[in-house]
Amino acid sequence: MRMPRRRMQATRSRMAGRINWFYYAAPQTFYSLAGKSTPVFYALAAILGAIGLYIGFFVAPTDAQQGEGYRIIFIHVPTAWMSMFLYVVMAFWAAIGLAFNTRLSSMMAQAIAPTGAWMTFLALWTGALWGKPMWGTWWVWDARLTSELILLFLYLGFMALQAAIDEPRRADRAGALLAIVGVVNVPIIYFSVQWWNTLHQGASVSITRSPTMATTMLWGMLVMALAFWMYCIGATLTRVRAIILERERHADWVRDLKGSPQ
Repeated sequence: MRMPRRRMQATRSRMAGRINWFYYAAPQTFYSLAGKSTPVFYALAAILGAIGLYIGFFVAPTDAQQGEGYRIIFIHVPTAWMSMFLYVVMAFWAAIGLAFNTRLSSMMAQAIAPTGAWMTFLALWTGALWGKPMWGTWWVWDARLTSELILLFLYLGFMALQAAIDEPRRADRAGALLAIVGVVNVPIIYFSVQWWNTLHQGASVSITRSPTMATTMLWGMLVMALAFWMYCIGATLTRVRAIILERERHADWVRDLKGSPQ
């Protein structure tokens, strides 16, 4: 019994979609895509960052309780969000690489780690700058601050563990196990102000209730969060291209890239 023509065409379309979906899963094809996409994300990060900083520092009103010092939140809060989000994404790619033995997934996890560590450091540093005038001290062993510091150590441990193992496959597996176990720290960071009595204030932005800040402040924070998101994507794509070249250096296509502008 012959399959109707329309059904055959629909089947071929679905098969073509699957083929295209996995086309960029190979390091060679993804390398080219990342090279074309990276400038776009960096440009978006610069534009959104300029808009967000302008709103945060020149348009948003002065806080009635914290004065002008509160404006550090336009950097502190987005970097704290990204520190947690990037760790979850890193653990996701590491788990995919561990489960399906896909090279590019492990490379993505390795590429995300330094950017995630940088976001975590910025969150801790700007938090200290905020805490000094508000709490009278640079650091307290607060539940949220301590768990965020642990997140930084998890990032550094992931990078150190991979660097300590010469064989890439073994390094990927070891790093993936650490990343997956470390995910438990992310909800601890997020819910720490609810589970324990801490100095750190609660969330000003929540999906379950209306924001407790002025609309201008909220827009400035969201635009800055989007700017940091674009920057993190650009930085990750830049780094994964370098990792691909390092790991695939013996492949013919990498040799062909010598002298190429890519």
